[in-house]
Amino acid sequence: MFPKNSLEKLAPINTVCLMILAASAATWVLVYTKTVLMPFVIALFISMVAGTLAGWLKQKWKVPYGLGLVLSFLAFLAIIALSVLFISGSIESFVAGADIYAERLNDTLDWLLLNAQKYGINMNAQFVADTVDKLPVFNMVKSVGSTLVSILTNLMLITLFVIFIFMGKASAEKPALVGNIQKQISFYLLIKIFVSLLAAGFTWIVLASIKTELASMLAVLTFVLNFIPNIGPFISTMLPMPVLFLQYGLDWHILLALILLTTLHFIIGNILETKWLGKGMDLDPLVVIACLIFWALVWGIMGALLAVPMTAIIKMALERNETTKPLADLLGGKYAFK
Repeated sequence: MFPKNSLEKLAPINTVCLMILAASAATWVLVYTKTVLMPFVIALFISMVAGTLAGWLKQKWKVPYGLGLVLSFLAFLAIIALSVLFISGSIESFVAGADIYAERLNDTLDWLLLNAQKYGINMNAQFVADTVDKLPVFNMVKSVGSTLVSILTNLMLITLFVIFIFMGKASAEKPALVGNIQKQISFYLLIKIFVSLLAAGFTWIVLASIKTELASMLAVLTFVLNFIPNIGPFISTMLPMPVLFLQYGLDWHILLALILLTTLHFIIGNILETKWLGKGMDLDPLVVIACLIFWALVWGIMGALLAVPMTAIIKMALERNETTKPLADLLGGKYAFK
């Protein structure tokens, strides 16, 4: 028999070990059940947003709650359908000009090689040309487009889950924790959807004004990537540059687009979103980056998109228990353990 004091000293270690084992098992379950669990989580978030919108419609315009849920979900489906149409049209337009872009790329490479020789930099022109020819640029564009379309159009399971969640909304009253989670997550998602729509709309205006071939597809990608904190806006700012390079070469179009898009994302991300969200999900920036990496490894691009709200739900659940509250404090940036 161990002395009582020794057992009390071992208790925190046992708790940590159990948490590590539980986290490992949970990660395995998340990966193994990805096909079904990911659509369910998406449906859950959709139902949260739809529930908040339905409540607002009922309060503002006396729309019945059930009808508000249906209208909110139909609006979601309409956004998906329009996104698919925009992406399909953009890809067709880009592929149609493939020969022109290839010729322009070769001309740019010849100019670069000529200027490199002037400065005493000798490069094997044939090797560079062969390497560029092997780059699957157009296949990558098609692949990105088809992947996004397949994600957006794979709605059978999501729709089914949403219907069952809606049916359950009329049941017993929610526990305080569930109600608090729904309120905070739906508020965060509504603000993110709104600012992402703003970013996508202004991105389309900027790119369409300089006649960018993939303006619609890049605007849709901007909307999606804006859900990834910090990294997403940077990627969506840089994505149009290769397309503009293939269209116009190295000229003022690239510089103008870079300046306007950088300014746009700075205003939306650092001024508007910060003002409307406040502290947001109260997650430490380093924790957000770590969670992005974790969820991206577990669920791919959709995991990165859902990383912040899922981590926020975990944090709110951990705060309810004294044993796990230090972990919640860690996620919030409070590193002092008692």
